[in-house]
Amino acid sequence: MAEQDESIDERPPLWTGHVYLYSRDPQRAGNFFEKLGLRPVAIMEPFAVMEMRGGCHIVVRLDPEAVGRPADFDLMVDDLDASHEAWAAMGVTVSDISRDERAAGRIFTVTDPDGNTLVVRANHVVGAV
Repeated sequence: MAEQDESIDERPPLWTGHVYLYSRDPQRAGNFFEKLGLRPVAIMEPFAVMEMRGGCHIVVRLDPEAVGRPADFDLMVDDLDASHEAWAAMGVTVSDISRDERAAGRIFTVTDPDGNTLVVRANHVVGAV
């Protein structure tokens, strides 16, 4: 059996750098996302930067008039049921788990303190990320 060259990077060459949400209180929003498991890069009054797997950052920008709305991106977790259960136990607002009508798989939504809703999907990554 031939050995695989470990110096070959099989990951795709591009990834998402930043996605954005708006909040009346970025510090509160940053603390919320840290509670869900994101890594804080910076949490301050005008913005919060929270790191996800793969290096993508959720940037929460201050908007004193922000009104909650569906996010333009979704989240992915390794274990949908465990995440749903853990977040609900922490008092986080989560919907029931349901089937995604547009794509195969199960989903639920999580609502942040500003009323933004984010779809959460089960992991369906192909290969190394």
